[in-house]
Amino acid sequence: MAERVEQEEIFSQVLRAGRRTYFFDVRSTKADDYYLTITESKKFTHDDGSYHYQKHKIYLYKEDFQDFQEMLNKATDFIVNEKGEEVISERHQRDYKKEEEVSAGENTAESFTDVSFEDI
Repeated sequence: MAERVEQEEIFSQVLRAGRRTYFFDVRSTKADDYYLTITESKKFTHDDGSYHYQKHKIYLYKEDFQDFQEMLNKATDFIVNEKGEEVISERHQRDYKKEEEVSAGENTAESFTDVSFEDI
Protein backbone atom coordinates (compact mmCIF):
# COMPACT_ATOMS: atom_id res chain seq x y z
CA MET A 1 0.00 0.00 0.00
CA ALA A 2 1.44 3.36 -1.02
CA GLU A 3 1.90 5.86 1.78
CA ARG A 4 -0.09 9.04 1.27
CA VAL A 5 2.11 12.12 1.33
CA GLU A 6 0.43 15.34 2.43
CA GLN A 7 0.89 18.25 0.08
CA GLU A 8 2.34 21.48 1.44
CA GLU A 9 -0.20 24.12 2.45
CA ILE A 10 -0.84 26.90 -0.03
CA PHE A 11 -3.01 28.85 2.44
CA SER A 12 -3.62 28.14 6.11
CA GLN A 13 -5.72 29.47 8.99
CA VAL A 14 -5.83 28.36 12.63
CA LEU A 15 -8.73 28.64 15.07
CA ARG A 16 -7.86 27.95 18.72
CA ALA A 17 -10.87 26.98 20.83
CA GLY A 18 -9.99 25.74 24.32
CA ARG A 19 -8.53 22.22 24.14
CA ARG A 20 -9.37 22.08 20.45
CA THR A 21 -7.56 23.67 17.54
CA TYR A 22 -9.01 23.77 14.03
CA PHE A 23 -6.74 24.01 11.00
CA PHE A 24 -8.11 25.12 7.61
CA ASP A 25 -5.48 24.27 5.00
CA VAL A 26 -5.62 24.72 1.23
CA ARG A 27 -3.54 22.08 -0.52
CA SER A 28 -2.78 21.17 -4.10
CA THR A 29 -3.67 17.95 -5.93
CA LYS A 30 -1.24 16.21 -8.29
CA ALA A 31 -3.14 17.89 -11.13
CA ASP A 32 -2.40 21.26 -9.46
CA ASP A 33 -6.00 21.93 -8.42
CA TYR A 34 -6.84 23.04 -4.88
CA TYR A 35 -8.80 21.34 -2.10
CA LEU A 36 -9.43 22.08 1.57
CA THR A 37 -8.55 20.03 4.62
CA ILE A 38 -10.20 20.82 7.95
CA THR A 39 -8.37 19.27 10.87
CA GLU A 40 -9.59 19.16 14.47
CA SER A 41 -6.76 18.61 16.93
CA LYS A 42 -7.77 17.95 20.54
CA LYS A 43 -5.31 17.87 23.45
CA PHE A 44 -5.63 15.10 26.05
CA THR A 45 -3.65 15.30 29.28
CA HIS A 46 -2.70 12.16 31.20
CA ASP A 47 -2.57 11.83 35.00
CA ASP A 48 1.24 12.03 34.91
CA GLY A 49 1.12 15.42 33.16
CA SER A 50 2.09 14.09 29.74
CA TYR A 51 -0.26 14.71 26.86
CA HIS A 52 -1.15 13.65 23.36
CA TYR A 53 -3.20 15.09 20.51
CA GLN A 54 -6.03 13.32 18.74
CA LYS A 55 -6.67 14.52 15.18
CA HIS A 56 -9.63 14.20 12.84
CA LYS A 57 -9.42 15.40 9.27
CA ILE A 58 -11.99 16.21 6.57
CA TYR A 59 -11.01 16.54 2.92
CA LEU A 60 -13.28 18.89 1.02
CA TYR A 61 -13.10 19.25 -2.76
CA LYS A 62 -14.38 22.14 -4.89
CA GLU A 63 -17.31 20.20 -6.31
CA ASP A 64 -18.70 19.86 -2.76
CA PHE A 65 -18.07 23.42 -1.49
CA GLN A 66 -21.52 24.85 -2.24
CA ASP A 67 -23.50 21.91 -0.80
CA PHE A 68 -21.20 21.70 2.24
CA GLN A 69 -21.53 25.43 2.91
CA GLU A 70 -25.33 25.30 2.53
CA MET A 71 -25.61 22.35 4.94
CA LEU A 72 -23.26 23.98 7.44
CA ASN A 73 -25.23 27.24 7.29
CA LYS A 74 -28.55 25.42 7.75
CA ALA A 75 -27.23 23.44 10.72
CA THR A 76 -25.67 26.46 12.45
CA ASP A 77 -28.74 28.64 11.75
CA PHE A 78 -30.94 25.91 13.25
CA ILE A 79 -28.83 25.77 16.42
CA VAL A 80 -28.79 29.56 16.87
CA ASN A 81 -32.54 29.84 16.12
CA GLU A 82 -33.40 27.03 18.57
CA LYS A 83 -30.94 27.79 21.37
CA GLY A 84 -29.63 31.31 20.77
CA GLU A 85 -26.01 32.35 20.71
CA GLU A 86 -25.44 32.07 24.48
CA VAL A 87 -23.17 29.15 25.33
CA ILE A 88 -24.83 26.79 27.81
CA SER A 89 -22.62 23.91 28.86
CA GLU A 90 -20.79 22.36 31.77
CA ARG A 91 -17.48 23.44 30.28
CA HIS A 92 -18.38 27.11 29.91
CA GLN A 93 -20.43 27.62 33.09
CA ARG A 94 -19.04 26.27 36.34
CA ASP A 95 -22.46 26.37 38.05
CA TYR A 96 -24.23 24.62 35.13
CA LYS A 97 -26.68 21.90 36.18
CA LYS A 98 -28.47 19.61 33.78
CA GLU A 99 -32.23 19.93 33.85
CA GLU A 100 -32.55 16.35 35.18
CA GLU A 101 -30.26 17.21 38.13
CA VAL A 102 -32.36 20.21 39.10
CA SER A 103 -35.67 18.38 38.75
CA ALA A 104 -34.35 15.29 40.55
CA GLY A 105 -35.09 16.92 43.88
CA GLU A 106 -32.05 19.06 44.48
CA ASN A 107 -33.24 21.63 46.97
CA THR A 108 -30.95 24.58 46.83
CA ALA A 109 -31.79 28.09 47.87
CA GLU A 110 -31.83 29.02 44.19
CA SER A 111 -34.49 26.41 43.40
CA PHE A 112 -37.08 27.77 45.87
CA THR A 113 -39.73 30.21 44.78
CA ASP A 114 -40.47 33.18 46.97
CA VAL A 115 -43.95 32.77 48.45
CA SER A 116 -45.75 35.50 50.26
CA PHE A 117 -48.12 34.62 53.13
CA GLU A 118 -50.75 36.56 51.20
CA ASP A 119 -50.50 33.89 48.47
CA ILE A 120 -51.57 31.11 50.88
